[in-house]
Amino acid sequence: MAVDETDKKTSLTTTNFKKTENKENLNSIKGIDSPFPTCVVGKNGKIVSANQFIDRVFLYDALEDMDFFGLTGVKLETLEEISLENTYVTIERNGCIFRLIVRDTESDSYLVTFEDVTDLEELRLKYIENRNCMGRISIDNYEELQNRVSIEQRNQAINSIIALITEWSQEMKASLNRIKEDEFLLFFPFYKLEQAIENKFEILDKVRNVDTGADFPLSLSMGIGISADDMQETENLANSAIDLALGRGGDQAVVKTDDKTTYYGGKTQARERSNKGKSRIIAHALKVLISQSDQIFIMGHRNADMDAFGSSLGVFRICKLEDKDKDITIVVSTVNKSLKDIYQSAEDMETYKFANGEKALEQIGENSLVIVVDTHRASYVDCPELLEKAKNIVVIDHHRRAEDFIKNPTLHYLESYASSTAELVTEILQYSGEKKLLVKLEAEALLAGMTIDTNRFAVKTGVRTFEAAAYLRRSGADTTEVKRFFQTDLESFKIKSRCISDAKFYDEGIAMSICKGKNEDAQVINSTVADELLTIKGIKASFVAGRNQQGTTVISARSLGDMNVQIIMEKLGGGGHLTTAGAQSDDLSPDEILEKVKELVLDIS
Repeated sequence: MAVDETDKKTSLTTTNFKKTENKENLNSIKGIDSPFPTCVVGKNGKIVSANQFIDRVFLYDALEDMDFFGLTGVKLETLEEISLENTYVTIERNGCIFRLIVRDTESDSYLVTFEDVTDLEELRLKYIENRNCMGRISIDNYEELQNRVSIEQRNQAINSIIALITEWSQEMKASLNRIKEDEFLLFFPFYKLEQAIENKFEILDKVRNVDTGADFPLSLSMGIGISADDMQETENLANSAIDLALGRGGDQAVVKTDDKTTYYGGKTQARERSNKGKSRIIAHALKVLISQSDQIFIMGHRNADMDAFGSSLGVFRICKLEDKDKDITIVVSTVNKSLKDIYQSAEDMETYKFANGEKALEQIGENSLVIVVDTHRASYVDCPELLEKAKNIVVIDHHRRAEDFIKNPTLHYLESYASSTAELVTEILQYSGEKKLLVKLEAEALLAGMTIDTNRFAVKTGVRTFEAAAYLRRSGADTTEVKRFFQTDLESFKIKSRCISDAKFYDEGIAMSICKGKNEDAQVINSTVADELLTIKGIKASFVAGRNQQGTTVISARSLGDMNVQIIMEKLGGGGHLTTAGAQSDDLSPDEILEKVKELVLDIS
């Protein structure tokens, strides 16, 4: 008799059991006297025999020789795992939930017992659904709104947002408390969180559409914590989640459990702050740490780019201004083709001390300071082991905050609104002395870092970006020399041209391309091609993949702001910004990674 898959979840209240024939034979399983439904399953998946209670699970006559795996959806490997490790596996049949208990009979078969755990599972699900979740909500750009509009407009906008938050909290069956002018605390049951996720936190869109009277929208940052342990851990998770949401530029919800972090929203660009007070505070705190350290190591991310290298030279100058005799090492393990010219110029000056990660580990002492630039992820730095040996760690970065933030930094300056780390370092430099500070090469390296990260000041560029660039120009940066740093050889130019000509275009303004072969400068080539594809009319986002010399697939993603490419790249293990992001993979080929991108684009569109 054919197996009807719909029978697996048939309600007991609407089904008449078919009594199995020959109960005497079915109940005579040798050595088995069980009050539970039980059967013997051969390792070929065929049912050998079953007892009289099996009709509580299966409604078919003559079960012998039927396919157990087809009836239950359970695989042979699962039976082996249950028999060896006693894992908890359930199936749903006839409106009941059964736990499988499996014993190997050592005769090429398994003894499978079905324990009815329906009440237990319903109780477990009820417990899960009614677990308390804790949420923290912060109104982004609240302080800036106070300085940009009249009191009447501000109050009207804030009252509208509070009304939306209150309405949403009532839908969530939540207890809501306003703990600051721009911050709220709420508790709600887990099953309501599932509804909010299903609706993609529509409260974020509603708040963004409120008319503020200013030239920018207000938005919400939301951090939600859920722990199976206790409320204290739930609070810790909620605090960590709101830090992530704010560190990633706001306008998003971050849900954090004991073992998983999920992001929702993030549709707007982080807004530039007009007040430079934080740069001044960071500059002072950094000077104190420099003076207290015996030696300093400046380190960017693996396969350093122009922003990481330029920022390293800028931080080197900050350290020298505090103490010209300080032992300072710039950690660079790999110099790719795009950095060769500027790296050689720096080496020729004999001013800077360079070392790879291995050599730096040999040199580091007890009272050392490690300054990390252009990344905040422990797994991305040039030499992760260096972080473990440092007494103090400073992080300066402009990327949106990721989950694997370097643990317990002494000082961190993470501003996702900034165009580049070079911009942040330049601002710190301006508070590090009164006279001309930079040598020409350092000013040009910093300007080059800003230029490449803004696609020649075309994207992610604010007033402070141009102010920093103007300061570097006054400090001696020659724009012609900066342009020379970006020159490529003829072969790389041909690769870029072929990659652009081979691009494919899809609905919703998506462009994709693959750079063939293995390229030493794959990361730079991909990003340049992705930027070029965005100049085509109608294109809203571009994705370009290729392989580097080591065979690793690297992908660059760019958008004009309509699509958050950071979220897409994060799902591939990378990150970045709303309009500029990237990722690497040792497992996927360029074709495979672009296929994955297509799926992710469909999911978020």
